Amino acid sequence: MLRFGNSFLEPLMNRDHVATVQITFKEDFGTQGRGGYFDSYGIIRDILQNHLMQVLSLVAMEAPVQVAGAASSNAIRDAKVALLRCIAPVALDDVVLGQYVADGAGHAGYLDDATVPAGSVTPTYALACLRIRNPRWDGVPFIVKAGKALDERKAEIRIQFKDAPAGSFMFNDQAIARNELVMRIQPDEAIYLKCNVKAPGLKSAPLTSEMDLSYKDRYAEVYSPDAYTRLLLETLRGNQSTFVRRDELLHSWQIWSPLLEQIEGLRIEPIPYVYGTRGPAEGDAMVKAKGFVRDATYAWRKREALGKL
Repeated sequence: MLRFGNSFLEPLMNRDHVATVQITFKEDFGTQGRGGYFDSYGIIRDILQNHLMQVLSLVAMEAPVQVAGAASSNAIRDAKVALLRCIAPVALDDVVLGQYVADGAGHAGYLDDATVPAGSVTPTYALACLRIRNPRWDGVPFIVKAGKALDERKAEIRIQFKDAPAGSFMFNDQAIARNELVMRIQPDEAIYLKCNVKAPGLKSAPLTSEMDLSYKDRYAEVYSPDAYTRLLLETLRGNQSTFVRRDELLHSWQIWSPLLEQIEGLRIEPIPYVYGTRGPAEGDAMVKAKGFVRDATYAWRKREALGKL
């Protein structure tokens, strides 16, 4: 609905305007005694190959014939499969793997879990850059990232647009931050657009602010079911658009299987990162190298944090 139901947005969703796309899933806790199960799969199979690929395909697909109605189930999944067919298998050079270690403050490391095999090289963090080989997205890096025992719990889509043309010259060499469209999936579902405005006061300094739709504030009186409740309801309604079709699953595995075979065949050791941090510094370095510009001075402030106005 957001992309195809708003005429201003769809024309911007292409290689001419978008610099990078990031899809992130972060957990602020470790395996919590379930490492034996997790160790059999790892973070790539657990999160990247299925959950984040579902999100990526919805963000990047071409417009389906229908997104509602009787024909929408196959129309949406047809568009997703067409998108997946354009993605090259992930290259090992475009991946950062990590495994969390104890923080010295009471949080154990992954290998400290008694259910995890000694010397395991299973990653608990993975970042990968995907390339979509079609006219809309050619050259735009799609970065998917997931990890356990990180600094916060968050799932979001972050679309960063290119620099404003001639912005530095027009504003007398003042730094002009890139615009970003952020869709926060959990917690505190929200959609906000980071944009540049004039700072309050007498100076003409640029300030990054946001146009913010926080669902629990705007629609406080509306019941918002969790993800599994929605899936059960769609099952009862016979709507299959939110479920993976066989050919979609096949194409998704074709993107990730060669990488997994390399990682496991070579027993590549993940980079240690401390429990409760952002993950390996190499992850942030790769994101920067792929073209993402992080504005360290900006923080999204939820409305309740600002107090009553």
